[in-house]
Formats: sequence, structure tokens, C-alpha cells
Amino acid sequence: MVRRSLGSRLGWPLLGTLLLAAALLAGAAWWWLERPLPLSGASAELSIEPGATPQQVAQAWVDAGVQTSPKLLYAWFRASGQARRIRAGSYEIDAGTTPRRLLEKLVQGDETLERVRFIEGWTLRQLRAALVKAPHLKPSTAQMDDAQLMAALGAAGQPAEGRFFPDTYVYSRGVSDLTVLRRAHQAMARHLAEVWAERAPDTPLKSADEALTLASIIEKETGQASERPLVAAVFVNRLRIGMPLQTDPTVIYGLGEAFDGNLRKRDLQTDGPYNTYLRNGLPPTPIALPGLASLRAAVRPQASPALYFVARGDGSSEFSTNLADHNRAVNKYQRGR
Repeated sequence: MVRRSLGSRLGWPLLGTLLLAAALLAGAAWWWLERPLPLSGASAELSIEPGATPQQVAQAWVDAGVQTSPKLLYAWFRASGQARRIRAGSYEIDAGTTPRRLLEKLVQGDETLERVRFIEGWTLRQLRAALVKAPHLKPSTAQMDDAQLMAALGAAGQPAEGRFFPDTYVYSRGVSDLTVLRRAHQAMARHLAEVWAERAPDTPLKSADEALTLASIIEKETGQASERPLVAAVFVNRLRIGMPLQTDPTVIYGLGEAFDGNLRKRDLQTDGPYNTYLRNGLPPTPIALPGLASLRAAVRPQASPALYFVARGDGSSEFSTNLADHNRAVNKYQRGR
């Protein structure tokens, strides 16, 4: 009994020391977890690839400018029990980010995202120029021509013009521009299929592709959004009776980079596949990116006998049912007579 009491008396100080050490260690860990990570710059960015291990992620953050021990960071990932839940993606942290907040971002997939916007009425050339300027987007398609681009999207042989839905697209840093284009291409295909299924039963349009082409013309010809269905009516009426569409934007599109901002009489008198003054029907392809409102107007135009319209100069148009009224409108709004 004496020996056991002596042992107990010797064990209590040791136990107390161990408990104190554990408390100090726990306190140090809590302090580290709640303290902002020191960075080599104002922020640190990292793209985590699918399949990266927690140990690789920890080392990659240190390589990206987080000034701490990669072993310590990895130990925190493991101790948290969430190491296997770290998601691939593009991340950015600032000078106030703690280890605890860092792991939360990685587990929640709280990525740093970028945006690129495609505008209604843009040509494919303008769209591709926007992709080149989009931040943190891998230029995988930069060296592709339009035909190669469509083949890469699984749409070989499909004309590229007008096939991408105008919208704002959010993406992770470091992804390929082909990823963004695929989403825009799929969105246009989906919207086009939806509106074509809702087409008016008496439409003269023979296919969804023709609806897309007409929608692109409506997009370029409409100054006020509310007038799209009436602009569509003019073109649909002309298609029904075999009257040339006579729309300047198609001629301008056909001129391409040769267009200097001034459409001349000789341009209207020069034959070509996009000259709708000299050729009946729709041009061979769309001429721009149509939005959803233009797509809907193309397949369900307003009921109207109008065959002509002319810009008033304030964004709106004057619509006429006969050439005499149209000429009067042209004299009034275009020639000031």
C-alpha cells in the first residue's frame, strides 16, 4: 500500500504536466486556426485540378504564396476530417483568410469565378474577340477557324454564325474557352428547339435554322425591344409573297471587314449571297446572335399587314402597308421633307 501511494503521488504531477501540455497545444492550434495566414502578396490564387491529394493542395498553396508550413496545413486538413471533401476549382484568398476559412472555401467550392458576356446582335467575330479578352480563360480555340471550332463542339458542318446564345457566362479561372462556347452553343440549341416547337402554324419558315436566321435579322433591325414582333411581321409577310427582304444588315454582313461604316448604293447593287435586295428569301446563314425575344418574334410575329418600316431617328420605326405611305415616311424621317 505504501508503494502504491508513493506511485500515485509521483503520477499526479506527471499527469498534470501532460494535461497542461495538451491544453497549451490545443490553445496554440486554436490560435493558428484563427490567425490570418501570412501571404507573400496582397492575395494568393490557386487552381486545384481534379484528383489532387490534400497533401498536394497544401503544398500548392504554399507555392502560391501562403507563408506557412505545408506539413502544418496538411495536418489541419487531415485533423478536420474534411480533407477528402476538398473540391477542384479556382480559388483566391486575401490577407485576412485564416486556415479555418481557407478549408471552408475549399470544401464548399467557394471559387473565384470570372464572367464573360455575349451581347445580342454581336457577330461571331465580335464574340471570339471577347473571348480573347476574357480574364483567366484558356485560349484553346484561338488558332481554330470557324469550321474547326464547330467540329470541336461536335457540330461539324454547322455554320458557326448565330449559334451561340447571347448571355453572361460564369466560369472558373483556368478553364478552356471551349467550355464556355459549348455552354453557349447548347443554350442556343435548347432555346431554338423550344421556340420552334411553339411556332405559328402558318409560318412560312421551313425549319428551325430558318427561324434562327430570321431572328438574327430581327435582332439587327430592331431599335426598340417592343417592336420586335412587328419587325418580324414585315419580314414574314414579305417571305409569304416572295418579296425581297431588302434589309441593310444582311448586306453589311456580306461585306465583312470591307464595310467601313458607310453603306453605299453600289453595295446594294452588287450581287452576293447576303444581298437581300437582289435575292429573294433568307440569306444562307444567320448574321448575328439573336436573343430569346427575337427568336420568339421570328416564329410568332405580330398579326399585321405591314410590308415596310423606316427608322424615325429616336430608336422607333414607322410601319407602312404600301409603298406610297412608306415613301412618305422615308421623306419625313430620313430626308427631312
